Amino acid sequence: MPVDTRQPADLLIAPRWLVPVEPAGAVLEHHAVVVTAGRISAVLPRAEALRRFDARIVIERPGHVLLPGLVNAHGHAAMTLLRGLADDLPLGDWLGRHVWPAENRWGGPEFVRDGTRLALLEMLGAGITCFSDMYYFPDVVAGLAVEHQVRAVIGMIVIEQPTPWATTTGEYFTKGLVVHDQYRGHPLVSTAFAPHAPYTVSDATLQRLRMLADELDVPVHMHVHETRAEVTEAEQRHGERPLARLDRLGLLSASFAAVHMTALDTADIDLVSERRASVVHCPSSNLKLASGLCPVAALAARGVNLALGTDGAASNNRLDLLGEMRLAALLAKAVSGDARALPAAEALAMATLGGARALGLAEDIGSIVPGKQADFTCIDLDGPATEPVHDVVSQLVYTAPREQVTDVWIAGRPVLADGRHTTIDATEVLARARAWAARMRSA
Repeated sequence: MPVDTRQPADLLIAPRWLVPVEPAGAVLEHHAVVVTAGRISAVLPRAEALRRFDARIVIERPGHVLLPGLVNAHGHAAMTLLRGLADDLPLGDWLGRHVWPAENRWGGPEFVRDGTRLALLEMLGAGITCFSDMYYFPDVVAGLAVEHQVRAVIGMIVIEQPTPWATTTGEYFTKGLVVHDQYRGHPLVSTAFAPHAPYTVSDATLQRLRMLADELDVPVHMHVHETRAEVTEAEQRHGERPLARLDRLGLLSASFAAVHMTALDTADIDLVSERRASVVHCPSSNLKLASGLCPVAALAARGVNLALGTDGAASNNRLDLLGEMRLAALLAKAVSGDARALPAAEALAMATLGGARALGLAEDIGSIVPGKQADFTCIDLDGPATEPVHDVVSQLVYTAPREQVTDVWIAGRPVLADGRHTTIDATEVLARARAWAARMRSA
């Protein structure tokens, strides 16, 4: 009998199209991805992959496209339980009169646990394999990410006002560092400092945070220049714009992710570019709260790394990164007045590799390259909304709905298999979300 000389592997996925993101704009037809021990071991033509590897599991997806798992670079997962609670309001009223009071009343560990589970259910079904979270009880969120096998960057939140998580600045730091120490080196969970915003955190606290971030080698993630009113108030209060203040305090660097960034002038854009900071664009939330429009094309022209976030479901109201990708591409064209702005391949990079870079994870995720973690999203393009396929990347950005996501793998493990969740009990999660809604309505 002939000897089988094929190399052993855990998984081989053979889609019709493969979009690796690196190199930019590449589309491979009839290729396969081979996975061993949770990492990508090879990307080869399908026939060659089957000839060279003896995979324990072979997945054929003849009408699908395989792409890197989507990276939701900014959100507040537990706020799914506040979805629709305070719509059609400007940011100040929305936060001060509705969201913060609701969180202070309801936002304990049980609220965070049930809201985050609902968010994970929604995000996994939409092809999101990694999420960055800025919310209270980060210990609970981290535990859920591990339990449900989802990649997460957990924010060590800092805000100078009492919340259900902490009452003093020192307590925020102490509790956050406990979470950091608990998950140091974890294969799925990492941490970042998450000061809320320039207007809610003092200079002294930001200086302490910067020193700790440098010492621990963790990124910093912050709402910045979210509205024009924020910038105007900062100029009146501090005599400088928020970005300039953050730079003076040593925060702006390649490990800093500025979220929203709608109110920017040329000097702001130059500063972000020079410091190699990332910008996380949240188009739906910015539009819904009338916060402003991020000048994505101008940032891209200066070489700024761009990522995408959904923000929380209370201000979006969907955790749908495919939808954000399409909206980002369209808005970039309208804001710049140039239909060539943010072409489809660049928008896809924002939702994958750009997000990975913003979170400090680009060595492990964001593209389908041998050696990286096997985080993938598979989308069926064989449907009326996505046929005919002239350009695969254009179909992904401009037409593919999240309902056509069929499979999701994280570290080579299936978390969505042929449309079915494998790590979360959807029936239980939805029942608990409905119970929360009933409790809050009756209060």
